[in-house]
Amino acid sequence: MTATDEMHVVHGGTLNPEGNALNPVGSDEKTWGWFAIFNIWANDVQSLFGYSLVASLFISYGVGGWTAFAALITAGLFVMWMVNLSGAAGEKYGIPYPVLARASMGTEGAKLPAVLRATVAVFWYGVQVYFASTALALLIRSVTGISGGTEILGLTGIDWLSFVIVWGFHIVIFWRGMSWVETFLNIAGPFVYLVMIGLVVVLWQRSDGQLLEATATIFANPEGTFWTEVTGFIAIVGTMVAYFAAVMINFSDFSRYAKDKPAMIMGNLAGLPFNMILFSALALLTTGGAAVVFGEEIINPTEIVERTDSVLLGIVAAITFFAATVGINLVANFIPAVNGIANLAPEKISFRKAGLITSIFALVIGGFWNSFISQFGISGFVNTLGATLAPVFGIMIVDYYLLRKEQLKEDDLYNMDGGIYHYDNGWNRAAVKAFGLAAVFSVATVWVPWFAFLSGYSWVIGAVLGGVIYNALVKGQTKS
Repeated sequence: MTATDEMHVVHGGTLNPEGNALNPVGSDEKTWGWFAIFNIWANDVQSLFGYSLVASLFISYGVGGWTAFAALITAGLFVMWMVNLSGAAGEKYGIPYPVLARASMGTEGAKLPAVLRATVAVFWYGVQVYFASTALALLIRSVTGISGGTEILGLTGIDWLSFVIVWGFHIVIFWRGMSWVETFLNIAGPFVYLVMIGLVVVLWQRSDGQLLEATATIFANPEGTFWTEVTGFIAIVGTMVAYFAAVMINFSDFSRYAKDKPAMIMGNLAGLPFNMILFSALALLTTGGAAVVFGEEIINPTEIVERTDSVLLGIVAAITFFAATVGINLVANFIPAVNGIANLAPEKISFRKAGLITSIFALVIGGFWNSFISQFGISGFVNTLGATLAPVFGIMIVDYYLLRKEQLKEDDLYNMDGGIYHYDNGWNRAAVKAFGLAAVFSVATVWVPWFAFLSGYSWVIGAVLGGVIYNALVKGQTKS
Protein backbone atom coordinates (compact mmCIF):
# COMPACT_ATOMS: atom_id res chain seq x y z
CA MET A 1 0.00 0.00 0.00
CA THR A 2 1.42 3.38 -0.99
CA ALA A 3 1.28 6.54 1.07
CA THR A 4 -1.50 7.96 -1.09
CA ASP A 5 -3.48 4.72 -0.91
CA GLU A 6 -3.22 4.60 2.88
CA MET A 7 -4.29 8.22 3.26
CA HIS A 8 -7.35 7.94 1.10
CA VAL A 9 -8.82 4.71 2.37
CA VAL A 10 -12.16 5.51 4.04
CA HIS A 11 -11.53 7.36 7.28
CA GLY A 12 -11.43 5.60 10.64
CA GLY A 13 -13.24 8.34 12.55
CA THR A 14 -16.91 9.23 12.73
CA LEU A 15 -17.87 8.15 9.22
CA ASN A 16 -16.47 4.66 9.04
CA PRO A 17 -15.12 2.90 12.15
CA GLU A 18 -14.05 0.01 9.91
CA GLY A 19 -11.47 2.27 8.29
CA ASN A 20 -7.90 3.07 9.23
CA ALA A 21 -7.86 4.73 12.66
CA LEU A 22 -4.85 6.88 11.75
CA ASN A 23 -6.00 8.38 8.45
CA PRO A 24 -6.28 12.19 8.46
CA VAL A 25 -9.87 13.20 9.17
CA GLY A 26 -11.67 15.13 6.46
CA SER A 27 -13.65 18.34 6.75
CA ASP A 28 -16.88 16.35 7.10
CA GLU A 29 -15.45 14.72 10.24
CA LYS A 30 -14.09 17.90 11.82
CA THR A 31 -17.30 18.62 13.70
CA TRP A 32 -16.16 19.28 17.27
CA GLY A 33 -16.85 22.83 18.43
CA TRP A 34 -15.50 24.49 21.56
CA PHE A 35 -18.14 22.77 23.74
CA ALA A 36 -16.93 19.31 22.71
CA ILE A 37 -13.33 20.29 23.52
CA PHE A 38 -14.57 21.76 26.82
CA ASN A 39 -16.17 18.44 27.71
CA ILE A 40 -12.95 16.54 27.03
CA TRP A 41 -11.50 18.36 30.02
CA ALA A 42 -14.71 18.19 32.05
CA ASN A 43 -14.68 14.41 31.72
CA ASP A 44 -10.95 14.24 32.39
CA VAL A 45 -11.41 16.10 35.68
CA GLN A 46 -14.65 14.47 36.83
CA SER A 47 -13.35 11.09 37.95
CA LEU A 48 -13.57 9.76 41.48
CA PHE A 49 -9.80 10.05 41.72
CA GLY A 50 -9.96 13.61 40.37
CA TYR A 51 -12.50 14.57 43.03
CA SER A 52 -10.45 13.07 45.85
CA LEU A 53 -7.30 14.71 44.50
CA VAL A 54 -8.82 18.19 44.25
CA ALA A 55 -10.58 17.93 47.63
CA SER A 56 -7.33 16.88 49.28
CA LEU A 57 -5.49 19.94 47.92
CA PHE A 58 -7.31 22.17 50.40
CA ILE A 59 -6.41 19.87 53.30
CA SER A 60 -3.18 17.98 52.67
CA TYR A 61 -0.93 20.76 51.41
CA GLY A 62 -1.49 23.13 54.33
CA VAL A 63 -2.32 26.17 52.19
CA GLY A 64 -5.13 28.70 52.23
CA GLY A 65 -7.99 28.51 49.77
CA TRP A 66 -6.87 31.47 47.67
CA THR A 67 -3.41 29.92 47.30
CA ALA A 68 -4.90 26.60 46.27
CA PHE A 69 -7.19 28.23 43.72
CA ALA A 70 -4.33 30.34 42.36
CA ALA A 71 -2.26 27.18 41.95
CA LEU A 72 -5.14 25.39 40.21
CA ILE A 73 -5.66 28.29 37.80
CA THR A 74 -1.92 28.49 37.11
CA ALA A 75 -1.79 24.77 36.41
CA GLY A 76 -4.86 25.04 34.17
CA LEU A 77 -3.33 27.87 32.14
CA PHE A 78 -0.02 26.02 31.82
CA VAL A 79 -1.67 22.80 30.65
CA MET A 80 -3.84 24.84 28.26
CA TRP A 81 -0.70 26.34 26.72
CA MET A 82 0.91 22.92 26.40
CA VAL A 83 -2.07 21.23 24.74
CA ASN A 84 -2.51 24.16 22.36
CA LEU A 85 1.07 23.47 21.28
CA SER A 86 0.69 19.70 20.99
CA GLY A 87 -2.79 19.87 19.44
CA ALA A 88 -2.08 22.45 16.72
CA ALA A 89 -0.71 19.95 14.19
CA GLY A 90 -3.62 17.59 14.84
CA GLU A 91 -6.12 20.37 14.16
CA LYS A 92 -4.27 21.64 11.08
CA TYR A 93 -3.59 18.31 9.37
CA GLY A 94 -6.25 16.07 10.95
CA ILE A 95 -3.62 13.63 12.20
CA PRO A 96 -3.43 11.71 15.51
CA TYR A 97 -0.50 11.55 17.93
CA PRO A 98 1.23 8.42 16.48
CA VAL A 99 1.31 10.03 13.02
CA LEU A 100 2.56 13.36 14.35
CA ALA A 101 5.33 11.49 16.17
CA ARG A 102 6.52 10.10 12.82
CA ALA A 103 7.74 13.56 11.79
CA SER A 104 10.30 13.66 14.60
CA MET A 105 10.87 10.03 15.57
CA GLY A 106 10.63 8.45 12.12
CA THR A 107 7.99 6.24 10.53
CA GLU A 108 9.25 3.23 12.48
CA GLY A 109 10.65 5.12 15.47
CA ALA A 110 7.22 6.59 16.22
CA LYS A 111 5.98 3.12 17.06
CA LEU A 112 8.06 3.14 20.26
CA PRO A 113 6.42 6.15 21.99
CA ALA A 114 3.04 5.20 20.52
CA VAL A 115 3.15 1.69 21.96
CA LEU A 116 4.43 3.00 25.33
CA ARG A 117 1.49 5.42 25.49
CA ALA A 118 -0.86 2.64 24.40
CA THR A 119 0.46 0.26 27.07
CA VAL A 120 -0.16 2.80 29.84
CA ALA A 121 -3.59 3.58 28.37
CA VAL A 122 -4.62 -0.08 28.00
CA PHE A 123 -3.70 -0.83 31.60
CA TRP A 124 -5.66 2.09 33.02
CA TYR A 125 -8.51 1.44 30.62
CA GLY A 126 -8.99 -1.98 32.14
CA VAL A 127 -8.73 -0.62 35.67
CA GLN A 128 -11.26 2.15 34.94
CA VAL A 129 -13.69 -0.37 33.44
CA TYR A 130 -13.53 -2.16 36.78
CA PHE A 131 -14.05 1.07 38.76
CA ALA A 132 -17.01 2.05 36.57
CA SER A 133 -18.50 -1.38 37.21
CA THR A 134 -18.42 -0.74 40.97
CA ALA A 135 -20.75 2.21 40.37
CA LEU A 136 -23.16 -0.02 38.44
CA ALA A 137 -22.94 -2.66 41.17
CA LEU A 138 -23.83 0.05 43.71
CA LEU A 139 -26.86 0.95 41.57
CA ILE A 140 -28.04 -2.66 41.33
CA ARG A 141 -27.67 -3.17 45.09
CA SER A 142 -29.49 0.11 45.81
CA VAL A 143 -32.43 -0.97 43.66
CA THR A 144 -32.62 -4.66 44.57
CA GLY A 145 -31.27 -4.63 48.13
CA ILE A 146 -29.15 -7.69 47.29
CA SER A 147 -25.74 -7.82 48.90
CA GLY A 148 -23.00 -10.35 49.55
CA GLY A 149 -22.68 -13.64 47.72
CA THR A 150 -19.92 -16.06 46.76
CA GLU A 151 -16.81 -14.39 45.40
CA ILE A 152 -14.90 -15.52 42.34
CA LEU A 153 -11.54 -13.77 41.88
CA GLY A 154 -12.62 -11.24 44.49
CA LEU A 155 -15.93 -10.35 42.79
CA THR A 156 -19.47 -11.47 43.60
CA GLY A 157 -22.05 -12.39 40.99
CA ILE A 158 -23.41 -8.83 40.93
CA ASP A 159 -19.88 -7.47 40.61
CA TRP A 160 -19.13 -9.72 37.63
CA LEU A 161 -22.48 -8.92 35.98
CA SER A 162 -21.78 -5.21 36.41
CA PHE A 163 -18.25 -5.57 35.07
CA VAL A 164 -19.36 -7.40 31.92
CA ILE A 165 -22.17 -4.86 31.29
CA VAL A 166 -19.79 -1.91 31.65
CA TRP A 167 -17.20 -3.64 29.47
CA GLY A 168 -19.84 -4.19 26.78
CA PHE A 169 -21.11 -0.61 27.14
CA HIS A 170 -17.68 0.71 26.16
CA ILE A 171 -17.71 -1.51 23.08
CA VAL A 172 -21.14 -0.23 22.03
CA ILE A 173 -19.87 3.36 22.17
CA PHE A 174 -16.67 2.94 20.17
CA TRP A 175 -18.29 0.53 17.70
CA ARG A 176 -20.37 3.44 16.43
CA GLY A 177 -17.33 5.67 15.97
CA MET A 178 -16.06 8.96 17.31
CA SER A 179 -19.44 10.69 16.87
CA TRP A 180 -20.82 8.52 19.68
CA VAL A 181 -17.76 9.23 21.83
CA GLU A 182 -18.37 12.96 21.32
CA THR A 183 -22.07 12.58 22.18
CA PHE A 184 -21.36 10.67 25.38
CA LEU A 185 -18.77 13.21 26.52
CA ASN A 186 -21.14 16.11 25.81
CA ILE A 187 -23.85 14.48 27.94
CA ALA A 188 -21.68 13.14 30.76
CA GLY A 189 -19.79 16.40 31.45
CA PRO A 190 -22.78 18.66 32.24
CA PHE A 191 -24.70 15.80 33.91
CA VAL A 192 -21.97 15.18 36.47
CA TYR A 193 -21.89 18.88 37.34
CA LEU A 194 -25.66 18.94 37.86
CA VAL A 195 -25.48 16.01 40.26
CA MET A 196 -22.53 17.53 42.14
CA ILE A 197 -24.54 20.71 42.60
CA GLY A 198 -27.45 18.57 43.83
CA LEU A 199 -25.18 16.90 46.39
CA VAL A 200 -24.08 20.32 47.64
CA VAL A 201 -27.75 21.30 48.03
CA VAL A 202 -28.48 18.13 50.04
CA LEU A 203 -25.51 18.78 52.33
CA TRP A 204 -26.56 22.43 52.66
CA GLN A 205 -29.98 21.35 53.91
CA ARG A 206 -28.61 18.74 56.31
CA SER A 207 -26.01 21.16 57.69
CA ASP A 208 -28.69 23.72 58.63
CA GLY A 209 -26.93 26.39 56.57
CA GLN A 210 -23.51 25.83 58.20
CA LEU A 211 -21.95 24.52 55.00
CA LEU A 212 -20.44 27.86 53.98
CA GLU A 213 -18.99 28.44 57.44
CA ALA A 214 -17.29 25.05 57.43
CA THR A 215 -16.07 25.61 53.88
CA ALA A 216 -14.66 29.00 54.84
CA THR A 217 -12.73 27.36 57.68
CA ILE A 218 -11.11 24.88 55.30
CA PHE A 219 -10.57 27.65 52.76
CA ALA A 220 -8.90 30.07 55.18
CA ASN A 221 -6.30 27.76 56.77
CA PRO A 222 -5.15 30.37 59.32
CA GLU A 223 -2.21 28.23 60.46
CA GLY A 224 -0.36 28.44 57.13
CA THR A 225 2.93 30.37 56.99
CA PHE A 226 4.30 32.26 54.00
CA TRP A 227 6.78 29.47 53.25
CA THR A 228 4.01 26.88 53.54
CA GLU A 229 1.94 28.84 51.04
CA VAL A 230 4.83 29.08 48.57
CA THR A 231 5.85 25.43 48.76
CA GLY A 232 2.20 24.34 48.73
CA PHE A 233 1.53 26.46 45.64
CA ILE A 234 4.46 24.87 43.80
CA ALA A 235 3.44 21.37 44.88
CA ILE A 236 -0.18 21.81 43.75
CA VAL A 237 0.84 23.15 40.35
CA GLY A 238 3.20 20.21 39.88
CA THR A 239 0.57 17.71 41.02
CA MET A 240 -2.08 18.99 38.62
CA VAL A 241 0.32 19.23 35.67
CA ALA A 242 1.37 15.62 36.32
CA TYR A 243 -2.32 14.66 36.48
CA PHE A 244 -2.88 15.90 32.92
CA ALA A 245 0.52 14.81 31.54
CA ALA A 246 -0.77 11.80 29.62
CA VAL A 247 -3.41 13.76 27.70
CA MET A 248 -0.96 16.59 26.96
CA ILE A 249 1.25 14.38 24.84
CA ASN A 250 -1.52 12.91 22.68
CA PHE A 251 -3.96 15.82 22.51
CA SER A 252 -3.78 15.76 18.71
CA ASP A 253 -5.86 12.55 18.99
CA PHE A 254 -8.75 14.90 19.88
CA SER A 255 -7.82 18.23 18.29
CA ARG A 256 -7.93 16.53 14.88
CA TYR A 257 -11.74 16.55 15.20
CA ALA A 258 -11.96 20.27 16.06
CA LYS A 259 -13.82 22.44 13.53
CA ASP A 260 -10.96 24.90 13.44
CA LYS A 261 -8.13 26.32 15.55
CA PRO A 262 -10.30 28.96 17.33
CA ALA A 263 -12.66 26.16 18.46
CA MET A 264 -9.72 24.21 19.88
CA ILE A 265 -8.25 27.24 21.66
CA MET A 266 -11.62 28.39 23.04
CA GLY A 267 -12.46 24.86 24.17
CA ASN A 268 -9.13 24.55 25.97
CA LEU A 269 -9.52 27.99 27.58
CA ALA A 270 -13.01 27.22 28.87
CA GLY A 271 -12.22 23.58 29.53
CA LEU A 272 -9.10 23.90 31.64
CA PRO A 273 -9.08 26.99 33.91
CA PHE A 274 -12.89 27.12 34.12
CA ASN A 275 -13.31 23.40 34.83
CA MET A 276 -10.54 23.58 37.43
CA ILE A 277 -12.32 26.42 39.23
CA LEU A 278 -15.85 25.01 39.02
CA PHE A 279 -14.96 21.42 39.90
CA SER A 280 -12.65 22.52 42.72
CA ALA A 281 -15.29 24.85 44.17
CA LEU A 282 -17.89 22.07 44.18
CA ALA A 283 -15.41 19.62 45.72
CA LEU A 284 -14.57 22.18 48.42
CA LEU A 285 -18.25 22.88 49.19
CA THR A 286 -19.01 19.16 49.36
CA THR A 287 -16.06 18.53 51.66
CA GLY A 288 -17.16 21.44 53.87
CA GLY A 289 -20.72 20.16 54.01
CA ALA A 290 -19.54 16.66 54.90
CA ALA A 291 -17.42 18.11 57.71
CA VAL A 292 -20.57 19.60 59.29
CA VAL A 293 -22.97 16.74 58.65
CA PHE A 294 -20.62 13.84 59.44
CA GLY A 295 -18.08 15.52 61.69
CA GLU A 296 -15.05 14.94 59.48
CA GLU A 297 -13.55 16.18 56.21
CA ILE A 298 -14.32 13.34 53.78
CA ILE A 299 -12.62 13.52 50.39
CA ASN A 300 -14.15 10.34 48.95
CA PRO A 301 -17.54 11.15 47.34
CA THR A 302 -18.74 7.54 47.50
CA GLU A 303 -18.33 7.57 51.28
CA ILE A 304 -20.31 10.82 51.50
CA VAL A 305 -23.16 9.29 49.49
CA GLU A 306 -23.16 6.12 51.58
CA ARG A 307 -23.41 8.15 54.80
CA THR A 308 -26.42 10.12 53.55
CA ASP A 309 -28.36 6.83 53.77
CA SER A 310 -30.61 7.87 50.87
CA VAL A 311 -31.61 5.25 48.30
CA LEU A 312 -32.54 7.92 45.75
CA LEU A 313 -29.25 9.76 46.19
CA GLY A 314 -27.42 6.45 46.04
CA ILE A 315 -29.04 5.63 42.69
CA VAL A 316 -28.32 9.08 41.23
CA ALA A 317 -24.77 9.04 42.57
CA ALA A 318 -24.13 5.57 41.13
CA ILE A 319 -25.23 6.77 37.68
CA THR A 320 -23.04 9.85 38.09
CA PHE A 321 -19.94 7.93 39.13
CA PHE A 322 -20.54 5.57 36.22
CA ALA A 323 -20.80 8.44 33.71
CA ALA A 324 -17.75 10.22 35.14
CA THR A 325 -15.56 7.12 35.08
CA VAL A 326 -16.57 6.08 31.56
CA GLY A 327 -15.98 9.68 30.43
CA ILE A 328 -12.40 9.87 31.65
CA ASN A 329 -11.77 6.34 30.38
CA LEU A 330 -12.71 7.35 26.83
CA VAL A 331 -10.61 10.52 26.99
CA ALA A 332 -7.44 9.44 28.80
CA ASN A 333 -7.28 5.76 27.96
CA PHE A 334 -9.37 4.37 25.12
CA ILE A 335 -8.50 6.77 22.26
CA PRO A 336 -4.71 6.76 22.84
CA ALA A 337 -4.79 2.96 23.24
CA VAL A 338 -6.65 2.48 19.95
CA ASN A 339 -4.40 4.82 17.98
CA GLY A 340 -1.23 3.37 19.50
CA ILE A 341 -2.28 -0.20 18.68
CA ALA A 342 -3.41 0.74 15.17
CA ASN A 343 -0.01 2.35 14.54
CA LEU A 344 1.68 -1.05 14.87
CA ALA A 345 0.08 -2.18 11.59
CA PRO A 346 -1.93 0.73 10.13
CA GLU A 347 -2.92 -1.09 6.95
CA LYS A 348 -4.33 -4.08 8.87
CA ILE A 349 -5.74 -2.76 12.16
CA SER A 350 -8.90 -0.68 11.79
CA PHE A 351 -10.48 1.56 14.43
CA ARG A 352 -12.84 -1.24 15.47
CA LYS A 353 -10.15 -3.93 15.50
CA ALA A 354 -7.91 -1.76 17.67
CA GLY A 355 -10.88 -1.12 19.96
CA LEU A 356 -11.55 -4.85 20.30
CA ILE A 357 -7.89 -5.55 21.09
CA THR A 358 -8.02 -2.84 23.76
CA SER A 359 -11.24 -4.33 25.14
CA ILE A 360 -9.77 -7.84 25.37
CA PHE A 361 -6.86 -6.51 27.42
CA ALA A 362 -9.34 -4.56 29.56
CA LEU A 363 -11.37 -7.71 30.21
CA VAL A 364 -8.29 -9.46 31.58
CA ILE A 365 -6.85 -6.50 33.52
CA GLY A 366 -10.17 -5.36 34.96
CA GLY A 367 -11.31 -8.89 35.75
CA PHE A 368 -8.14 -9.71 37.65
CA TRP A 369 -7.58 -6.23 39.14
CA ASN A 370 -9.33 -6.73 42.46
CA SER A 371 -7.95 -10.19 43.17
CA PHE A 372 -4.43 -10.09 41.77
CA ILE A 373 -3.09 -7.18 39.74
CA SER A 374 -3.74 -4.49 42.39
CA GLN A 375 -1.63 -6.51 44.82
CA PHE A 376 1.19 -7.03 42.32
CA GLY A 377 2.80 -3.61 42.67
CA ILE A 378 2.50 -2.93 38.96
CA SER A 379 1.97 0.82 39.45
CA GLY A 380 5.75 1.39 39.47
CA PHE A 381 5.99 -0.24 36.06
CA VAL A 382 3.17 1.88 34.64
CA ASN A 383 4.58 5.08 36.19
CA THR A 384 7.94 4.27 34.63
CA LEU A 385 6.37 4.00 31.18
CA GLY A 386 4.53 7.28 31.74
CA ALA A 387 7.71 9.07 32.81
CA THR A 388 9.55 7.66 29.81
CA LEU A 389 7.11 9.43 27.49
CA ALA A 390 7.91 12.93 28.78
CA PRO A 391 10.87 13.61 26.42
CA VAL A 392 8.72 12.73 23.39
CA PHE A 393 6.59 15.82 24.02
CA GLY A 394 9.62 18.12 23.96
CA ILE A 395 11.05 16.41 20.88
CA MET A 396 7.76 16.74 18.95
CA ILE A 397 7.32 20.42 19.90
CA VAL A 398 10.88 21.39 18.97
CA ASP A 399 10.65 19.45 15.71
CA TYR A 400 7.27 20.91 14.67
CA TYR A 401 7.77 24.55 15.71
CA LEU A 402 11.51 25.27 15.63
CA LEU A 403 12.75 22.95 12.89
CA ARG A 404 9.76 22.57 10.55
CA LYS A 405 8.08 25.92 11.21
CA GLU A 406 4.67 24.20 11.51
CA GLN A 407 4.87 22.70 8.03
CA LEU A 408 4.46 18.95 7.44
CA LYS A 409 4.26 16.85 4.28
CA GLU A 410 1.21 14.64 4.71
CA ASP A 411 2.10 12.16 2.00
CA ASP A 412 5.47 11.48 3.61
CA LEU A 413 3.88 11.01 7.06
CA TYR A 414 2.02 8.02 5.61
CA ASN A 415 4.88 6.70 3.47
CA MET A 416 6.27 3.85 5.55
CA ASP A 417 8.92 2.91 2.99
CA GLY A 418 10.46 6.26 2.08
CA GLY A 419 9.98 10.00 2.23
CA ILE A 420 11.61 12.63 4.41
CA TYR A 421 10.29 11.09 7.65
CA HIS A 422 11.73 7.65 6.93
CA TYR A 423 15.22 8.83 8.01
CA ASP A 424 17.53 5.84 8.59
CA ASN A 425 15.36 2.76 7.96
CA GLY A 426 12.46 4.52 9.66
CA TRP A 427 14.39 5.81 12.69
CA ASN A 428 15.53 9.38 13.40
CA ARG A 429 18.72 8.67 15.34
CA ALA A 430 18.92 12.21 16.80
CA ALA A 431 15.40 11.90 18.23
CA VAL A 432 16.05 8.40 19.57
CA LYS A 433 19.24 9.54 21.31
CA ALA A 434 17.51 12.59 22.82
CA PHE A 435 14.61 10.38 23.90
CA GLY A 436 16.90 7.89 25.64
CA LEU A 437 19.10 10.45 27.40
CA ALA A 438 16.23 12.57 28.70
CA ALA A 439 14.18 9.51 29.73
CA VAL A 440 16.97 8.48 32.12
CA PHE A 441 16.18 11.54 34.23
CA SER A 442 12.39 11.07 34.06
CA VAL A 443 12.64 7.43 35.13
CA ALA A 444 15.08 8.33 37.91
CA THR A 445 12.41 10.49 39.55
CA VAL A 446 10.24 7.37 39.85
CA TRP A 447 12.88 5.04 41.30
CA VAL A 448 15.74 7.09 42.81
CA PRO A 449 14.86 8.58 46.24
CA TRP A 450 17.28 11.51 45.73
CA PHE A 451 15.09 12.78 42.89
CA ALA A 452 11.77 12.18 44.63
CA PHE A 453 11.36 15.90 45.42
CA LEU A 454 11.19 16.53 41.65
CA SER A 455 8.55 13.88 40.98
CA GLY A 456 5.78 16.47 40.55
CA TYR A 457 7.78 18.25 37.86
CA SER A 458 9.62 15.28 36.36
CA TRP A 459 7.36 15.24 33.32
CA VAL A 460 7.95 18.92 32.51
CA ILE A 461 11.72 18.69 33.12
CA GLY A 462 11.91 15.50 31.05
CA ALA A 463 10.05 17.21 28.20
CA VAL A 464 12.37 20.23 28.31
CA LEU A 465 15.46 18.00 28.37
CA GLY A 466 14.17 15.97 25.43
CA GLY A 467 13.57 19.09 23.36
CA VAL A 468 16.89 20.75 24.24
CA ILE A 469 18.98 17.64 23.58
CA TYR A 470 17.15 16.93 20.32
CA ASN A 471 17.63 20.50 19.10
CA ALA A 472 21.37 20.37 19.95
CA LEU A 473 21.86 17.03 18.19
CA VAL A 474 20.04 18.15 15.04
CA LYS A 475 22.07 21.39 14.87
CA GLY A 476 25.24 19.37 15.45
CA GLN A 477 24.38 17.09 12.52
CA THR A 478 23.65 20.11 10.30
CA LYS A 479 27.03 21.72 11.07
CA SER A 480 28.90 18.51 10.43
